[in-house]
Amino acid sequence: MTAFKSDFLNILQERGFIHQCSDFEGLDALAAKGQAIAYVGYDCTAPSLHIGNYLTMMMLHWLQQSGNKPITLMGGGTTMVGDPSGKDESRAIRSIAEIEANKASIRGVFSKVLRYGNGASDAIMLDNAEWLTKLNWIEMLRDIGRHFSVNRMLTMDSVRLRLEREQEMSFIEFNYMVCQAYDFVELARRTGCRLQMGGSDQWGNIVNGVDLGRRMGTEQLFALTTPLLTTASGAKMGKTAQGAVWLNADQFSPYDFWQYWRNAEDADVVKFLKLFTTLPMGEIQKLAALQGGEINEAKKVLATEATALLHGREAADTAAETARQTFEEGAIAESLPTVEVSRGELEAGIGVLGAFVKAGLVTSNGEARRQIKGGGLRVNDAAVTDEKMVLTPSNLTPEGVIKLSMGKKKHVLLKPA
Repeated sequence: MTAFKSDFLNILQERGFIHQCSDFEGLDALAAKGQAIAYVGYDCTAPSLHIGNYLTMMMLHWLQQSGNKPITLMGGGTTMVGDPSGKDESRAIRSIAEIEANKASIRGVFSKVLRYGNGASDAIMLDNAEWLTKLNWIEMLRDIGRHFSVNRMLTMDSVRLRLEREQEMSFIEFNYMVCQAYDFVELARRTGCRLQMGGSDQWGNIVNGVDLGRRMGTEQLFALTTPLLTTASGAKMGKTAQGAVWLNADQFSPYDFWQYWRNAEDADVVKFLKLFTTLPMGEIQKLAALQGGEINEAKKVLATEATALLHGREAADTAAETARQTFEEGAIAESLPTVEVSRGELEAGIGVLGAFVKAGLVTSNGEARRQIKGGGLRVNDAAVTDEKMVLTPSNLTPEGVIKLSMGKKKHVLLKPA
């Protein structure tokens, strides 16, 4: 393990954030002086960011904690183009109104892990629509486009992999890396930003920006990426039966977020404690020493600390207590995720398969049938054995809800509206 001069790189290395860096020595010297201004770009393709984005947010968090300055760059401009990285087909073209709505919905999450303001190490938020939408096409071709080699662009993973799979790539997507590279140059000129960080799939795009800066006369720029997030079993992280693990509470509740971490594989607990909590390394090492059934205690700490960082301590403690009541006492906790159904719909009868789909516990009737055959679904803690079962007001508990469960840890309440 390399010993760096800067707290920033030492922290990132110790906690497992580093995958590739364009120049460790130069970046280390800059960060050691508290002069590293760094950004991560976030496109506005959905109303919420997800766990993959959370990893780079934590990189910005530790940058700020070590006395350096973070920039969160909203992709109001690049979202109009669409990043082809890791995709087999073109991303949907989104309307300006949709992009603006997504941008507004996303903004709030950053203040959970970053401090914004006017101080030397306070975070700032910018939007690349401010300069990208004002570029003149001919001037852009002459002043920026001439620095790009098509031969080199064709070797970038985002392009090469698409072409190797004989999937079409549109001209607009081909230009995405030009826009991202120019963002880096523009931020260097406007703010003195010298570092761009991102996931490992962004390495080619980021290095393009470093090279464009050199050709356009900025100070030396740096690239730093984090490893692709996978679980110990090799699966891509951040997917559940309900879909993506979103960061906005209205799309993925604090309770579901807590449960996501509580259900981590044993082999992933220490890695996730390092990446997704701010617990000191000494405490993490103590938790790493737990064996056997005690690992479940480490998982509860992971779940509570990760949830507290994003949703606040009160929401995390409520989620932990809800889980304790549900699993240890068998009680129906009021703060379990709730899906409302109309009183009329319930009186008419709701098929059990559709009820589990509506609750988000399964994705289809077919999956519900398979779960029933394996004994995986329960209504009010009683196993479902008949796939034609119909839920009516007679199934309401004294608390006025119907508790649907899949396995031991996933529960949703159906509540008449």
